[in-house]
Amino acid sequence: MKDKWGTRVYIDLYAGAGFSKIEGTGRVLKGSPILALTVQHPFDKYIFCEEDADLLTVLSQRTKRIAPAANVAYVQGNCNAEIDKICSLIPRGSAKDSVLSLCFADPFDFGIKHETIRSLSRFRMDFLVLLAIGMDANRNYDHYVDGPSPKIDEALGNKKWRERWQQRVSREEFSSFLALEFAESMNSLGYLPRKLHQMKQVRSAQKNLPLYHLALFSKAQRAYTLWEEVLKYGTAQKSLGFEG
Repeated sequence: MKDKWGTRVYIDLYAGAGFSKIEGTGRVLKGSPILALTVQHPFDKYIFCEEDADLLTVLSQRTKRIAPAANVAYVQGNCNAEIDKICSLIPRGSAKDSVLSLCFADPFDFGIKHETIRSLSRFRMDFLVLLAIGMDANRNYDHYVDGPSPKIDEALGNKKWRERWQQRVSREEFSSFLALEFAESMNSLGYLPRKLHQMKQVRSAQKNLPLYHLALFSKAQRAYTLWEEVLKYGTAQKSLGFEG
């Protein structure tokens, strides 16, 4: 997109410290902020949000070392609470300077709120979202389905999902059901429809249990064409070493 847009923005809502250590090994992998900073054609602006102040400080130090010329803004706090500040940092496009943004969200649970996505969707924005429904929703099934927790209501932007879920018969379908419900919530914001096979399901290496779905959401079909090419090189096994 570097030749099609005047300004390209990368937003990381759960930025972390920039590197991830695989549990039980000595391997350290680049996290999403560092990967985004070191692509062949860097973004014109980066916005990194992280709730943990210490992690954000470390990320800032690493960013200055690895990509000293990068235009980076840092937001300390929970992305749902700081969404207005995040939005204020996104450049406003014009006829002479069009702006395209990519937002990456990889929470450790099903904690990103629909209203946060809605606020960002008012910009020309694509989303790459890690839906931690296997790690979170399945483990807390009774709490979310029969209990008082509003987490899934807030993530999907509606409370009617429970009525639709009651029509299902297998608890094993819960994570797939929520992935499709999330896609429907994105569709309500103008994003093109997504089916389950168009998302990337990642399973644990030990027990082959479903951990999460990785999904792209865009209002442009071209983005999905590129995403289909990416999926050809993926694997269904967990490769980042995160233990939920």
